[in-house]
Amino acid sequence: MSVAKDFETPEDVIFPPGDLESNEPPLETYLHLQQMLLLIKCLDWWWRDHNRFNNYFAAGNLSIHYSPRQRKSEDFRGPDFFVVLNTEHKPRDSWVVWEEDGKYPNLIIELLSKSTAATDKGLKKQIYQDIFRTPEYFWFDPKNLEFAGFILVGGTYQPIEPNPQGLLWSQQLSLYLGVHENQLRYFNAEGQLMPTPEEIAQWEAEHAQQERQRAEQEKQRAEQERQRAEQERQRAEQERQRAERLAAKLRELNIDPENLS
Repeated sequence: MSVAKDFETPEDVIFPPGDLESNEPPLETYLHLQQMLLLIKCLDWWWRDHNRFNNYFAAGNLSIHYSPRQRKSEDFRGPDFFVVLNTEHKPRDSWVVWEEDGKYPNLIIELLSKSTAATDKGLKKQIYQDIFRTPEYFWFDPKNLEFAGFILVGGTYQPIEPNPQGLLWSQQLSLYLGVHENQLRYFNAEGQLMPTPEEIAQWEAEHAQQERQRAEQEKQRAEQERQRAEQERQRAEQERQRAERLAAKLRELNIDPENLS
């Protein structure tokens, strides 16, 4: 759990209003935008039936206001994706630390690009480590697929060691993070890919189609069985009729059919 240090400010300090809006520029590329949206919607989907759903805030490209004095030296762009645990699940225009019980993100992910990589790996990492005290920090490049993660140990970020699948465990989310088909995705504790809502809908549609096909095949097999049974009944009826005609003919000739059996 990561929270802000107590604000010990002089009495004459006036805190900025808590309804500060985010002032982040659009993400650089379509890949970056899609990746951010993917991380948010998958987490929302995964936690929809969990007790956590009403107790976290996940957002992307949103300003985090953490300095009541708003010093220029602390004016930097917000994380591309972050999660705050044990907080109210509601929309926000920005994350204002002094209006959120001093809470900082529990996890941050930056999406690297040529223009931001140096800052994400340097200045921002230092800020998240030393000021935010964010327990886990990851970065991912949607273009070259560079992926790394760090956990705060004794006040310093240490690399998270990948498992045999190359996945990095997030203690904060109780999920793995890893690259799948050129995207950063969540995996459960068993290393299984967490599907997106669209993938689940597609699977359900395919499953329903397969069930319809199986039902139709069963219907066809039942119809074929019914037809075979009807054919057998008709053949049996024809044999009975032939036997009756033969018996009648024999009786016309004064021959008892029973004596021929």
